[in-house]
Amino acid sequence: MDVIGRYRLQSKIGAGAFATVWRGYDDDLDVDVAVKVLADNWASRADVRERFLSEARLMRRIASDRVVRVFDLGQLPDGRPYFVMDYVSGGSLAEVLSHGSLDPADALWWGADLARAVAALHEEGVVHRDITPANLLLRPSQAVESGGGTHRIVLADLGLAKRAAEASGLTQAVGTPSYMAPEQGRGDGGFDERADVYAVGAVTYALMTGRPPFVASSITDVLQRDPDSNPPSLRPLLHDSIGQLDEILARTLAYRVGDRWNRADSLADRLEAEAYRLEQEAPVLAAQRTTLSDHDEVGTTVAQAARARRSRRGWLLLSLPILFLAAAAGSWFLIGR
Repeated sequence: MDVIGRYRLQSKIGAGAFATVWRGYDDDLDVDVAVKVLADNWASRADVRERFLSEARLMRRIASDRVVRVFDLGQLPDGRPYFVMDYVSGGSLAEVLSHGSLDPADALWWGADLARAVAALHEEGVVHRDITPANLLLRPSQAVESGGGTHRIVLADLGLAKRAAEASGLTQAVGTPSYMAPEQGRGDGGFDERADVYAVGAVTYALMTGRPPFVASSITDVLQRDPDSNPPSLRPLLHDSIGQLDEILARTLAYRVGDRWNRADSLADRLEAEAYRLEQEAPVLAAQRTTLSDHDEVGTTVAQAARARRSRRGWLLLSLPILFLAAAAGSWFLIGR
């Protein structure tokens, strides 16, 4: 299959249980695109087909550049539906995490940027329900709202997303266990936007440490978590620079819905404040951290932004004594004359 509709397929981006996503090219518009095609083994299932089409319609209706936009819909000769989306060229956060944890301040900037993206989705009245590193794409940008980076987070894969008004009536447990809020695992319909807030916290924690706060391989693991448990402390990572991060993430990842932040943008404000504090108070700690491998295109781009910020801070600290000595020498020279 080299062509779908008017789109020339170039390479496979990813494949899941229900669909395959291809990178393609639109010759008419002269742009790269992403084409999502329903898997052939599900084509005869009316419920799966409808969910696939509902995802396309929902993504099309959301008027935010924080969500991948759908601009075409079609059907293959064998009857399988497909839809065409913007191609987001920066890869995913899963690719970033495959190289290990990030510098703590950079991880918090990314977490805040994710919280802003989720807040934009919630403003459209939609709950994502499956926020994981693999579903978070990186779009190159020169105007990122955090940390001076070069990318911003874009939400993708809204296959499980629902209107907030419908969420309380859902009874099927769905999501990715390690990033799933406990109330989603219960499948009793008792969840709202705060389930996404939980997932933002889980992703942020993973960016800082390289692993989710509560590793779970199944929904049973999610349900067996102690309701009074908190994520492992970040003190071994940050030492005296811990600030309020343990408290912020414990609230974000609280088992009980009522103990969490009500709004994703409130969480974003706190994460941004902590990221700025770390950059100001702990440049040495940040400089000692390894970010990403230089052998990966996406990783290199993100890592370079982090290293550039640390390098500027480092040169500033090194230059202060030199400037002081130069000024002293100049004063001695002038006085001596």
